[in-house]
This record gives sequence, C-alpha cells and structure tokens, in this order.
Amino acid sequence: MLIFILILSSVMIIAWILLLGRVIDEDWISAAYAKAFDNLAVINRLCVRDSQNEEKRARYQDITALGIKLIANRNSGKKIKKLEQDNEQLQKGNLKSINVFAMPGYVLQREVPAIGKSGVHKIIMSKCYELYGKKHAQYKAKQLLAQMLSYPLIGISALLALGVILSGTGNTSTGFTVIGIGIILIIVLVYAMYDELSDMVKKRQSSISKQFPNVVSKLALLVTSGMIMDRAWKETAYSRESELYLEMRKTSEELDNLVSPESAYSSFINRCNTKESAKLASAIMQNLSKGNAEIGRLLKDMAREAWQERRHTAKRDAEKANSKLMIPTMLLFIAILIMLMVPVAMNFSGL
Repeated sequence: MLIFILILSSVMIIAWILLLGRVIDEDWISAAYAKAFDNLAVINRLCVRDSQNEEKRARYQDITALGIKLIANRNSGKKIKKLEQDNEQLQKGNLKSINVFAMPGYVLQREVPAIGKSGVHKIIMSKCYELYGKKHAQYKAKQLLAQMLSYPLIGISALLALGVILSGTGNTSTGFTVIGIGIILIIVLVYAMYDELSDMVKKRQSSISKQFPNVVSKLALLVTSGMIMDRAWKETAYSRESELYLEMRKTSEELDNLVSPESAYSSFINRCNTKESAKLASAIMQNLSKGNAEIGRLLKDMAREAWQERRHTAKRDAEKANSKLMIPTMLLFIAILIMLMVPVAMNFSGL
C-alpha cells in the first residue's frame, strides 16, 4: 500500500514538473496580464480609500485632522508605488512576481480543450464577466482555473509523500491521518476559491441594489430640472465611488466614444446583472425619443418604488438578523440556567 502511494505521489510530482516545463509565452502573458490587473485593482481600492479618508479629514481641523491623516494614509503611498513598479517590471518582461505554482494549470487549460468547454468554466467565465468586464474576464477566469487545477496536483502529491515518510518511521496511523485530513482540506480550499468568486458576485449585486434608489432619485431630479438624459447620467456617475456609479461611468465613456445607446445600455445591464439596473436601462432605451418629460415621470415612479423596496429589504434583513440571534441567545440562556441549577442540585445532594 505504501509503495503504491509513493508511486502515485511520484507520478503526480513528475506530471506537475512536466507541465511546468511545457509553459509557453502565451501562458506567461495570460498570467502576467491577470497579475497586472490584480495590481491595478488594488491600486484603485487604495486610491478610493485615500479619497474617502481625505473627505473625512476635511471635516476636521488642526490636530484631529493631522491624526486622521497619519493613521489613514500611512502606508498607501508606499503600497501604490510598489504595485506600480511591479506592473512596470511585468511590462518589461520581468516575471518574478508571477506565481509559478499556478503555471501548470495554464498548460492544462491550453492542451485539454474539454476544460474550456466544461460547465465549471462557463460559470466562472460568466461570474468573471460580471465582476471584471468583458475585456478582463478571460484572463481572470484562466487565472482562477489554473490555481484550481495546479494547487491540488502539487498539494496532494506533497501530502502523499509526507504520509509515506511518517508511515515509514512507524507512525502508520498518523501518516494515513495526515493524508486523509490533508486531502479533505485541499478539496475544501479549492472549493473555497470558487465559492469566493460567487460570494464576490452576490456582494456586488447586493451593493448595486442598495445604491439604486439614490441613483434613480438623482437621475429623476436632474432630468425633471431640464438636463438631458446623457448629461444627467454622467453627472450621477461621477458623483460617488461605488459599484453602480463606476458601471455608469463605463456606460458614459462608451456613449462619449459614439457607441450606440442600445449597445452601451445593454452592456450596462449585463455587467450589473440586477433586476433594478435592467429595469432602469431598459426604460431609458425605450424612452430616449420621447423627451425629458416622459422619462422624468418614469424615473420618479421608479425612484418611489425603489425606496419602498429598500424599506422592505431592510425589514427582511432585520428579521433575518433576529432569527440568527436566536441560537446564541438560547445557548446563553441554557448556560445561565446550568450555572444556576448546578449549585442548587449540589445543595440538595448535600442534604
């Protein structure tokens, strides 16, 4: 049995090394693109955070403002500079920052066409399209799949080898326990990588839905005051730094680049993937030729419905929170009851 496990471990390690040796320029380019995109995403988040902190600092003065600035922005500048330098190195062909352990996964995707046609790949692609847009979705999906394919291969082979070593020293039960628990943990971690993507999509959709009432209210106010729809859309898009506003900016940029309104708003619907955004964009497309008065009334009605739905959602969330608190409350009640009853029972037994 140990010999078979050792052979299996050796085969998996050799397979991983052979796959690593078959990495070509196309794979390195895909990995470098995904890495550079990740760096840019972190830079954007840091810039947004610094901007928000600057707004908070502007509300205070003197020593308080200085303290907030020092605490909030102490490391952002260095982090941003380091990430920018990393991207410059990637553009020059310096690939030191790329995770080599994931590279065999790129080879598997390229040489096994069935992986690209699988249902898992299609689901990951759709989620990446929603999160990162059409331009970057392919590279981010490749990155995630490469990690999901490569990490288990090298991880399980290392666990099998460790289990054989432990068993060879006389700790047979310990060796098999390490193998079993390790494999389960690797499977859980791989699934967690996939589940994290789904969780990011759900959080994004929830955030967009929460931002929708403010957006449609501002659009209604600007349009009814006489501003044309394109201008009102742009003014609203650049008023905040949240998910829905950023997607509106992309649509505004497409309209500025003479993309047809139907195509721009359809892309907006696909990127946001919420019923509220779909309703808003569809209403705008259907009423572009009817003038501001018609669109203004429609946006007012939509804003009123959105705020009502927001209140209902808040009530449902509060009810869910109360139901989640029932279990810890009951456990705390039982613990207190035990603490009270044990001394009483001990007194009775002493009598």
